[in-house]
Amino acid sequence: MPESYGPAAMRGVCMADPQLNLFAADEPAPARPTRLPPVQLPPHPVAPVADVLASGAATCNVCQLCDLNQPGTKAVYGSGQPHAKIMLIGEAPGAQEDATGLPFVGPAGQLLTKIFTSVGLDRERDVYITNVAKHRPPGNRVPTPDEIAACKPYLLEQIEAIDPPIILLAGATALKAVLDRTGITRLRGEWIQHDGRWYMPIFHPSFLLRNASRDVGGPKWLTWQDMQKIRQRYDAITQQLGQG
Repeated sequence: MPESYGPAAMRGVCMADPQLNLFAADEPAPARPTRLPPVQLPPHPVAPVADVLASGAATCNVCQLCDLNQPGTKAVYGSGQPHAKIMLIGEAPGAQEDATGLPFVGPAGQLLTKIFTSVGLDRERDVYITNVAKHRPPGNRVPTPDEIAACKPYLLEQIEAIDPPIILLAGATALKAVLDRTGITRLRGEWIQHDGRWYMPIFHPSFLLRNASRDVGGPKWLTWQDMQKIRQRYDAITQQLGQG
């Protein structure tokens, strides 16, 4: 290699001009490529709430994650307004719920309808109703922790799809299953903020049927106080959303 192209010469060039210009003085450097704007992908389509609930109900009807789904039983997935601001979660279906496939249609359900009506709420128009367990436990017993865990994905799917700002937990089983808390008598009537929602534990209507006294301080009287709080919160949220 000629000396002018040897390593020493090249080092001299590099030292003299450490940043070599690859273009002649009279030849302009090519323009930088234009940076294209990021591609705007269309939003992922969101299935309508009613479709999500219908799909969940169909899956629940053939679910085999626990032993509650037995021949002759029906899944009781939920019913009511799919865009409700209030969701009520109970314990599990009873005999009449199992026969119809609808939640809270027996005596406790009839009382629940009256409770909502007492504060001007319609259970079909203003509320979505479901249970922790989606199939009837034998003998109307309390569902086991394993049964509750098996059904919980369905419940979480309902909460996510409906996205209610208010969730009522009817009874000790619902309180434990959803918020992992105990003490329904102590916590009933108290607002609990969790995951951006307002939760209120209330007495289960079946408990009110067994404790029919309307005396001040009794379960029915306390439930009336709770329902007034619920109505106030419902009205405030409705006004905030501009739907009053």
